Amino acid sequence: MKILIDTNIVLDVLLHRTDFFDASYNVLKLAALGKAGALVTANSIADIYYILHRANKDPVKSKDAIVQLLSLVGIADVLASDVMAALSSKVTDFEDALVGAIAKRVKADFIVTRNTKDFDNSPVPAIDPKDFLMHLGSGA
Repeated sequence: MKILIDTNIVLDVLLHRTDFFDASYNVLKLAALGKAGALVTANSIADIYYILHRANKDPVKSKDAIVQLLSLVGIADVLASDVMAALSSKVTDFEDALVGAIAKRVKADFIVTRNTKDFDNSPVPAIDPKDFLMHLGSGA
């Protein structure tokens, strides 16, 4: 199974967001164990670095966190065709439309995000991390 992990899931783990940490951590753990092929978008990496750096004010610590993340997940490049697809998408938020376009191109089964409602009309279904863990646990 291939998943595209949204920025909020990664930040839940790296910033230890108490209410969301466990489920998001377990999604990344599945990737580490090879039970799900996980990707993040190239532009998400930049966003994650920026937010981490703002939170910890330490560029070395922020870069180290990115290196650790990339030991667990792959990077899905952003292509011009993805941008064009996002511009004509029925997903209203451009960043989310871009994630949807990339997920479709890389043939992801799901976009794992806490903001599933933002991915209404996405070409790839969005699923909450808790629901994804239940789905995977069911063997579906």
